[in-house]
Amino acid sequence: MNDLVKHNERIDDLQYNGLRIIQNPSAFRFGMDAVLLADFTRLRPHEHIADMGTGTGILALLLSQKQPDCAIEAFEIQPEMAEMASRSVKLNGLEERICVHTADMRAAWQILGRESLNAVICNPPYGKRGGTLINEQRTVQIARHETDCTIDNITAACAAVLKNHGRLSMVFPAQRMLELCDAMRNARLEPKRIRVVCAHASDPPYLVMIEAMKNAKPSLLWEPPLIVYNSDGSETEEIARIYHRV
Repeated sequence: MNDLVKHNERIDDLQYNGLRIIQNPSAFRFGMDAVLLADFTRLRPHEHIADMGTGTGILALLLSQKQPDCAIEAFEIQPEMAEMASRSVKLNGLEERICVHTADMRAAWQILGRESLNAVICNPPYGKRGGTLINEQRTVQIARHETDCTIDNITAACAAVLKNHGRLSMVFPAQRMLELCDAMRNARLEPKRIRVVCAHASDPPYLVMIEAMKNAKPSLLWEPPLIVYNSDGSETEEIARIYHRV
């Protein structure tokens, strides 16, 4: 057993440039939405970025390979999740590029400074406060449900650390897209690029990925829908590409 892994955890191979991640099967684990968001996110060389609510650290790990010279600040409010994400960073030898902060994302501006980052990535809780059944598992509850941090709080926290014309990339339930756009605009983040995710080509979207820019003028680019499955139930070529299976 690797000395970075506890008895109730496992190491999963991400099948991408040798990346591995530590996960606890009985706690919150990353899903397809994080992988799709990492693919959707655009990064430029030498950028300083943040992953707000990093959870297992999956987004920070994937984005470290997408732009190999960016510096990543990963924020996680749950100490046990932040500690596990830190061990995944060490497992991959990325300590010099990824810093995991055990902190509320709303305090990120106090740690990093206001308007200090080029880009922020966030896979926020999907369940609206008072609108969904709450999971009894605490790590899952915080990751998937708005508890004391709403979508307005989250977008404001992201905006606080973004430079002028800095970019925020987020994934959210399609049925809550208008809430997300309102929250972004309230924080002076203008939606600039959107891509919806559909299970099948004939299905309505269930996820939406949005890139917003701080203090930008209105102008929206709609990208082609991302389809997960073919009509026969097999994964599409694009999903295979995103998961590095082709």
